[in-house]
Amino acid sequence: MKMEAKVICEYKNGKMARAVAMALAPDNLRLPEGLRVSTVARGSKVVSSVELDGKLETLLATLDDLLACTLTAESVF
Repeated sequence: MKMEAKVICEYKNGKMARAVAMALAPDNLRLPEGLRVSTVARGSKVVSSVELDGKLETLLATLDDLLACTLTAESVF
């Protein structure tokens, strides 16, 4: 089944958004087949898009991991 999800986090400024987006980028290098994750900073927002051709459980686990990594990156601030 093909699924998509988008996570948008807003920060005080673009500098913080860029830092969080850069911290998340290394997690996007080696992904299972059928899974695409992209994270970009847009102004003061970080936009992460997840596309999956697979199981719902995989999508939920990916989103959980993405949010956990986001919280870790935010804790630096």
